[in-house]
Order: sequence, then C-alpha cells, then structure tokens
Amino acid sequence: MDISQLRYFLEVARQRSFSRAAERLGVTQPALSRAIGRLEQELGQTLLERQTRRVQLTEAGRLLCERATQMLALHDDTLQELSRDVSRTLRIGAIPTICPYVVPKLLKRLRREFPDAKLIVSEKTTDALLKMCREGELQAALVALPVAARYLEIEPLVDEPLWLVVPASHRLAHGRQALSVEQLKGEPFILLDEVHCLTQSVVAFCRERHVQPLIVETAHQLETVLSLVALGHGISFVPQMAREARPYRNVVFRLMAEPRPSRRIALVWNPYRFQSRLAEAFRQTVHKYLAQSSTDS
Repeated sequence: MDISQLRYFLEVARQRSFSRAAERLGVTQPALSRAIGRLEQELGQTLLERQTRRVQLTEAGRLLCERATQMLALHDDTLQELSRDVSRTLRIGAIPTICPYVVPKLLKRLRREFPDAKLIVSEKTTDALLKMCREGELQAALVALPVAARYLEIEPLVDEPLWLVVPASHRLAHGRQALSVEQLKGEPFILLDEVHCLTQSVVAFCRERHVQPLIVETAHQLETVLSLVALGHGISFVPQMAREARPYRNVVFRLMAEPRPSRRIALVWNPYRFQSRLAEAFRQTVHKYLAQSSTDS
C-alpha cells in the first residue's frame, strides 16, 4: 500500500465514480481500476462496490477512507514542514578559535533570510564537534584541518594565515621585514591548551623548522593569550580572524617569512542525515562570508 494508491482510492470515494476520478487525477480509467484492484488484493478486502452508475464504499472502504485521509494529511503536512522548514531550528558548531570571530556574523546574515529561525550554537573542541555531527546533534560544524572523520563530509574552505603576536616593547615588535622562525628561538611562548588544534599547528610549524617552542603558559581562550602577551609574558601565534576582531593595545602583530604558518578552515556535516533548507542556506552563507573575507584581507 503506497501513497499513490491511497490518493487514487480517496478520489474515487469522493467522486463515487471511476471515470470522474480518473479525469481529476489525470490517469486512464483502466490504470485507476488496476491500482484500486491491487490495493484490495493487498488488503484482502473489497473496498468499493461497483454499481451501474455509482460506486459505493463497503464497510472496509469506509474505515480505510477515514484512516487514509488522516495518513495523507500527515504525509502532506510532513513534506510541507520539511520543504518550508517550519521547525526552523539549526544546530551548528565551531571550535573556540573560530566561533567568536565568525559564527555571530554568519548567524546575523542567515537571520535576514530566516528571521523566525531558531539558531543554536555549540562551541567545542574538534573531536566533540565531529561526534555531534556523526550522531545528528549538529547540522554542520566549522573546524580546522586536518581531521579524521569517517562518514562525514569534509569541505575545505579557506587557508587563513597565523600572525606572530609580541608585546609592543619586544625586540621583534619593530621592523618591516618578515620574521624567520630562527628569530623565535629561546622566546617564551603562550599557547592554548593542547586540546586545541591551533596549538598543535603552531608546534608542528616550529618543529618542522627545527625550533622547539618554549611553552611557559597555556590558556583556554585566545583573548587570554593576547592579554598575557600584552603583559609581556611571552609571544604567540593567533589566526588572522582574531587579529581583525578588534584593536588590541600593547601588542604588535608580525608576519612570518614564507612559507608562513597557516591553518585551513573546513566545514563538516553528515551527508547521511536530512539536510534542511536552513542547513543548506547556512553552508552557502559560510562560503560567501569566507570568500568575501579572504578577498578583503
């Protein structure tokens, strides 16, 4: 028993005529009769009494008519809700070194198109976000590569440079030339906790150039890192989006010589889960925003 059979049956029941029902449904009368016959055979019940000029519902037909009306209403309402996103709930995530700098701007843009949408944000580490995407708790997440994620779609978006940040009074705060990694030897570093992928990227960048960063302090937020640098506790690397977030006092941002440190931002989602119009609109908004940001920079 499928949806089309139920529609055919209800139309015949309403019209009390195979010919009028076939005309309204846009099918031939023999095709309609065969569909109703298959339905009766499947149910093992006679649903319609075919009289000379009229079709009457049997007792089984009246019961099916009532239930089929309810089933089709539920079916049609569900399709309508899915196509129009009546629930309008979007759950997205981002790692802490992306979330405060990008997500509010993305949501502001998205709300222009979906003013009644309910937007829920989770700021968590990469592993937690990947797990939530796999289990359907999030529709999408912004992370930094590399990540290992089975059964998830991983779409690289943009490469973002990392800037060296030093105290304003530091010996490396002045000069026009890009800095080499060798100039950082022996300098105290302030980095995020090891669970953050940004720290892993910074350490890997330095070690690949035979420099072991001397980590003297760790923090959980980039704002704390920048505050400690401003106090003269050490130096650090921060992503460009953090540098551009607002003016910072008592620190100086310097570019490194090529090949410069960078990170690749990616969008992750579960392609095996239902993708609403709202989720698709979010992904498009991410593309447009990051493309514009990379052009502006």
